[in-house]
Amino acid sequence: MFNRCPGVGSTPRIELQKCPGCGTEVEMFSNEIKAKCSGCGETVYSERLSSCVDWCAAARQCLGEERWRQIKGPESG
Repeated sequence: MFNRCPGVGSTPRIELQKCPGCGTEVEMFSNEIKAKCSGCGETVYSERLSSCVDWCAAARQCLGEERWRQIKGPESG
């Protein structure tokens, strides 16, 4: 396991995403891909581009199994 991802060069920043269900602004960190809307409970997804998790062969080992599954989703197996 790595002490730190070699691809990370900055601290995550807060981003606002608009809930498609009710229009509430939802705060998310730039390294998150989804959050629950406090207004209606709908899942709001980040509008991020693909990350190293999508293509790096060491991502699973780097992040750890639990975090990797959270990012990749339940279909990741």
